[in-house]
Amino acid sequence: MSKPGQPPPVAQFNPVPKIINGGIAGIIGVSVVFPLDLVKTRLQNQTVGPNGEKQYKNMLDCFRKTYAAEGYFGMYRGSAVNIILITPEKAIKLAANDMFRFYLTLPDGSLPVFRQMIAGGSAGACQIVITTPMELLKIQMQDAGRLAAQAKAEGRKFERVTAMQLTRKLVAERGIFGLYKGITATAARDVSFSIVYFPLFATLNDLGPKEPGAAAPPFWWSFGSGCAAGSTAALAVNPFDVVKTRMQTLTKGSGERQYTSILDCITKTLKFEGPTAFFKGGACRMIVIAPLFGIAQTIYYLGLAENYLGIK
Repeated sequence: MSKPGQPPPVAQFNPVPKIINGGIAGIIGVSVVFPLDLVKTRLQNQTVGPNGEKQYKNMLDCFRKTYAAEGYFGMYRGSAVNIILITPEKAIKLAANDMFRFYLTLPDGSLPVFRQMIAGGSAGACQIVITTPMELLKIQMQDAGRLAAQAKAEGRKFERVTAMQLTRKLVAERGIFGLYKGITATAARDVSFSIVYFPLFATLNDLGPKEPGAAAPPFWWSFGSGCAAGSTAALAVNPFDVVKTRMQTLTKGSGERQYTSILDCITKTLKFEGPTAFFKGGACRMIVIAPLFGIAQTIYYLGLAENYLGIK
């Protein structure tokens, strides 16, 4: 507290506890929802055959076939890459949003929705340096089971590769930028998602009940706000996610199309599959993102670094 006659202390922003909270939140959230994310990837990548045939009929059918073919741990294929890289990804995303909100807040303490959108979009732009290689590697691992099942049905062999083998191959063939294939599509998805998600979450969270003297609503309200905002934003940007997933899938199944650019992907998808293809895996993505951000946002707002680790 400042003494009489002295100016009030200038508010400071310390990113360290925010980064720690974001990292912990990301690990817990992705560990819970990863099987759903795997199903989402496989549904988005499958294409409809000339006679309308599909490898997976729906989300439950994909779960059933994946579990039958690969077992429980098959549902977590590619999770190691995701869990390792989700720590810096979520740390950057959540901490950067708070930082931009801090610096964009007006002198009277208000933060108009437009400025909240700028803060969210800027946070989404910051995270793609981690998100792009993480998604690229994760998608190959997640989709390997689908391609292996397709190859087996056709009497072909399919050789699986590890994330490390794939990383070395990409770097050897294309340099470090080989890990950033699909960065434009990733940016389109993540920036637009953050523009929708963060302002919506903040608005819903502020509507929550607060105990006298409490700065934030109870954890269950933050969880619900994260779920609602996450699922809404996920559905809104699902077309970007479909394009990103297809652009980043390096190994295609027999009869599946290759894409040279985002425009080529959009054009071919519209031509051969119609506009509904852009919402493939949409329900699954909503089910993934809702608990992921509900859990992550709750853990983040519990302030583990400040309240339990003593980092201020």
